[in-house]
Amino acid sequence: VQLQASGGGLVQPGGSLRLSCTASDRIFSIMGWYRQTPGRQRERVATITRGGNIYYADSVKGRFTISRDNAQSSVYLQMNDLQREDTAKYYCNAQRPVETYWGQGTQVTVSS
Repeated sequence: VQLQASGGGLVQPGGSLRLSCTASDRIFSIMGWYRQTPGRQRERVATITRGGNIYYADSVKGRFTISRDNAQSSVYLQMNDLQREDTAKYYCNAQRPVETYWGQGTQVTVSS
């Protein structure tokens, strides 16, 4: 299974980006986004189940919106009001009960 992510880039504080990820296979119970900065553990940003249950990290609530297209095995992350502390490499994640898959990561840099 391959996860192809896109949409990262450089944006000024207060700006927006939209991340997209499409899987080469179907039927994942959970899809979502994690992020990591050098020297720190990867942290969960937002996840969404196949049934539509959503988790957001406290730091992104009210600013980020996750959505999913089950038919296309795609997951999206709309990121608004980006702040410098959102700078990280963002990884797409897809899970089945006994399998976990990761995308290659896409860099998001928030800087003026």
